[in-house]
Amino acid sequence: MESPLVVGVVGVDGSDASLTAVDWAVDEAVRHAVPLRIVHASMWERYEGVVPTWSTDRPSGQILAENIAAIAAERARRRAPDLPLSTEIVAEDASQALLREGREGAILVVGSRGRGEFADLLLGSVSLIVAARALCPVVVVRGDLQALEARHGRVLLGVGEHDLDSPAVRFAFREAAVRDAELDVVRAWRRPAHEPADHLLMRRAGAAYFTEGASELLEKALEAAASEHPQVRLRRSTVEGPAHKVLTERSAAADLLVVGARRRDGLVGLELGRVAHRALHHASCPVAVVPQRRPVTTEGDQ
Repeated sequence: MESPLVVGVVGVDGSDASLTAVDWAVDEAVRHAVPLRIVHASMWERYEGVVPTWSTDRPSGQILAENIAAIAAERARRRAPDLPLSTEIVAEDASQALLREGREGAILVVGSRGRGEFADLLLGSVSLIVAARALCPVVVVRGDLQALEARHGRVLLGVGEHDLDSPAVRFAFREAAVRDAELDVVRAWRRPAHEPADHLLMRRAGAAYFTEGASELLEKALEAAASEHPQVRLRRSTVEGPAHKVLTERSAAADLLVVGARRRDGLVGLELGRVAHRALHHASCPVAVVPQRRPVTTEGDQ
């Protein structure tokens, strides 16, 4: 059995999106019975200078940072008074601070947009960097009120070619179990571009072939996790079409979309496949990006 989360971490910056992320993170911590740490990263020391130890004045940036953390903590306490809670203010770049927090195997929760982001951006830069580089599951909180309050009773999981008993599969089962939610598992498939499609019999035979292959992959991918969580209600679907489009459309009826991100050892940069990238920008519910390590020489991505 997979060990439970040790602690949940939520990044805050004072924006409405980050406070929504606090609400979601509180509910998640309560579900898993784990403590929650609120982290605010501020670079005020770099821009205002370090205050001498003998000074009684505090820089305005420090005061703002303390207020942001305090407001988030008070919001969390009101939502779940008995939840073990801590706050941390670090003089560091926000993405680097959160990536460091993720090294301990915690789940990271961030809002979809940060304070000061351009109005036309679909996803804040910090959220994108954290989701693309973290070594632990990252949840970007987005979507409508029904999804944020888990009213759909459904967790959506996209299964890719390399997701045989993957961390993303196990994460999705665990989320469905603690939420007592249905797990909607989808494997999208597409015909090769060279396959003839002008004859009706060829189209039908091809569809049956690819549907059967997708179904077999689903069974193999889910077998181990399903045996560990027999109480989880499963709904399996094989759908013809681009995976990123299929999952984005189905996210409108889900409380959480879970996708995998295959991290390559030894590489530096943003590592998000098309499915995860599209979900982070367009999904109608919170998105969990669950990393999976792979060798540098492995090609392709979900």
